[in-house]
Amino acid sequence: MTDDTAGESGERDDSRPVVYDLAPDCTLTDITEGANYHAVVNGVVAYGVFVDISDSVSGLVHESNLDRNYSVGDRLVVELEELKENGDIAFDVPDIENYRTEILDHEPDITQIATLEIGSEATIEGAVVQIKQTGGPTIFHINDGTGIISAAAFEEAGVRAYPDAELDDMLRVSGRVESHHDARQIEVDSLSILNGESKANASESLQNALAERAEPADIEPLIEWPAFEPIFDELQSVARLLRETVLEGRPIRVRHHADGDGMCAAAPVQLALENLIAEVHGDPEAPRHLFKRLPSKAPYYEMEDVTRDLNFALEGQKRHGQKLPFLLMLDNGSTEEDVPAYENLAHYDIPIAVIDHHHPDPEAVEPLLDAHVNPYLYGEDYRITTGMMCVELARLIDPSISEDLEHVPAVAGLSDRSKANAMNQYVELAGEAGYDRGHLEDIGEALDYAAHWLRYSEGKTLVTDVLDVGCEDAERHLRLIEFLSERAERDVERQLEAVEPHVEHARLESDAHLYRVDLDNFAHRFRYPAPGKTTGNLHDRKVKQTGEPVITIGYGPDFAVLRSDGVRLDIPRMVTELNEELPGAGVSGGGHLVVGSIKFVKGRRESVIELLVEKMTEADLDEALSTAAPLE
Repeated sequence: MTDDTAGESGERDDSRPVVYDLAPDCTLTDITEGANYHAVVNGVVAYGVFVDISDSVSGLVHESNLDRNYSVGDRLVVELEELKENGDIAFDVPDIENYRTEILDHEPDITQIATLEIGSEATIEGAVVQIKQTGGPTIFHINDGTGIISAAAFEEAGVRAYPDAELDDMLRVSGRVESHHDARQIEVDSLSILNGESKANASESLQNALAERAEPADIEPLIEWPAFEPIFDELQSVARLLRETVLEGRPIRVRHHADGDGMCAAAPVQLALENLIAEVHGDPEAPRHLFKRLPSKAPYYEMEDVTRDLNFALEGQKRHGQKLPFLLMLDNGSTEEDVPAYENLAHYDIPIAVIDHHHPDPEAVEPLLDAHVNPYLYGEDYRITTGMMCVELARLIDPSISEDLEHVPAVAGLSDRSKANAMNQYVELAGEAGYDRGHLEDIGEALDYAAHWLRYSEGKTLVTDVLDVGCEDAERHLRLIEFLSERAERDVERQLEAVEPHVEHARLESDAHLYRVDLDNFAHRFRYPAPGKTTGNLHDRKVKQTGEPVITIGYGPDFAVLRSDGVRLDIPRMVTELNEELPGAGVSGGGHLVVGSIKFVKGRRESVIELLVEKMTEADLDEALSTAAPLE
């Protein structure tokens, strides 16, 4: 036999029979009955020989059709005699001596991942978003823009299959779609890295699909609120960014302030993103591996927290072949104190988005952020809470959860003492959903109480049941709220009973009341409420008792918590001035303009508190802060 293509005359002879040399990834769709193929013997039995014509196409040459004896590894030309309904293939050995060879590449029908059916043979094209080596196969997670699926490639147990394939490569994968742990998985027959035009076409198809699917839902905010309109536009951009992140297979890590508003922000976003992750991956377990929510006690991103997050991310990358995560900061992350943590993440190109309503330092943080939404950036203030914003963000990501969230903005506003006029609309909306004001306030108290005891834990199911977002047992929600809110009220009363006899009172030149108390000496430690909550409850009581402008300071060995009503304070500015005027005091912190906390070195406590009181004495009264202070 020969594959010469020229006859005796030296001219090309195209009349001779063709023998096809199949590319390794050719499948049944590339072969035709009656055609000739180059083959390799892969097995010898009494009734014939088995031959391969590609990596995934094999069949039998019956002994009656053999012209001689063959051994494993021998090469021969075969004719496809019959492709049977059960998938078996019968070959013959043709009587040809002079032929020409044509290379036949596999040009499969590409199936979208979203449409794959269990039990089918399929070929997909997409980007590698994760490579995980198990004790058995290598698992490639492939993304084509319509979904993400795992592809199991077998080599020797625990040995990396297709070692040349890396993250972000464009692959073509063929195999059978099976069910594995209640999720679809491709058992790989062939896998190849795309290059040239094939890569460009697949990449373009992927990007077009991602762009189309990343678009947020076309919805309107829950209430009409002109002040919120520019913020809603920005939230649409963040929703698009988060949907892109999920569609690309990147993990998401959420950090949020550990209080009522912080959890009202984080829980809806968690529900929306976990729904989307499960949908994209077609795997109910995917959210557990690709989403993590953690509370932060401090009013900024501490180095302790970022170090833990970074270590977790790097371990996930090494052990599970994941991309480094997207960090979403909620009800936190807008100030200069966050910069060192962000700079640490910048070494690894970890994207960061912030949604917050604390007074920001945009010049400090925005060079390190991919997105920053804060009402102060649009001429508004803290009365638009993070929970209000994140409910809309969650709806933009997954509008199907809208009805489950109608009460959450009201809980967020009441928890954070928002005095925006829009609060009335939110409370009315919650009432229509079956939550009266007392119930909303109890949910807020229960959230704060749960956050205190959860400390650094997520407490997903507990928070879900307390906030009634995705809670599967309405009766349990009601019993839980009653129990936790009553315990919270009892503990607050006990704390205030201990604190009040030791509260110092003074009347400032502005005629405002100043109350201060040493919480280290006169409050129960390591019990609910914590210093911030204790100071806030004491302050609310004094405002109610006096009906006049009030400033309250609760302090400890190296911290002070500040609350103000009816006095025009600027706590971030005061922190800057304290540092300038008291070198070596190490003052840091901030928060809202009239609500915040600061830290300092223990040995300078007396000087810091005295200067702080002096600055408060100089502050002007602001009637707007103690009344409606409308945000129209």
